[in-house]
Amino acid sequence: MRTKMGFLILGLALLSTHQAICTILPDSCGDDKVKFEVSRQKGAPAPAAADPDKARIVFIEWIDKSGSCIGCQITTRVGLNGAWVGANQGNSYFTLDVAPGEQHVCTDWQSRFGRLKSKIGLTSFPAEAGKTYYYKIKVTLKQIGDYTDYDLDLMPVSEDEGKYRMKASALSKSTPRS
Repeated sequence: MRTKMGFLILGLALLSTHQAICTILPDSCGDDKVKFEVSRQKGAPAPAAADPDKARIVFIEWIDKSGSCIGCQITTRVGLNGAWVGANQGNSYFTLDVAPGEQHVCTDWQSRFGRLKSKIGLTSFPAEAGKTYYYKIKVTLKQIGDYTDYDLDLMPVSEDEGKYRMKASALSKSTPRS
């Protein structure tokens, strides 16, 4: 009995340590306390043209799953230059118009569980006025017995793939909540 209790205490100690380590986010993200409520609109019309003095960034979440997955409507947050700017849920996208200049992007899996914070995507790029940039947030879920493993990648995609993914996805509308 003492041995089982010792393992339980050790396991809880390690779990809380892992969560504390994983809650440190890069500077390009935002405050971890900010979470989003997300609604999706399938078949939404294409977004209006961007302001020619701004750059447009399209963030597209794409779920890649193998096997059965209950609750696969994953919510990913997107941070830009140190503040959360929106979120996607499931296969969805949102657009953001920004001033030209260096952009620092962060994505993570919005979760109540600290263990998922270790999966983030990061990039930076110089945004030019009048250009559109497409980024895919690829969430990969793999069922391994009773365990689901996952990965999160942030990657630029071509204009052709970006436009295709937008057509095949729902428009995401997100509202921050604290």
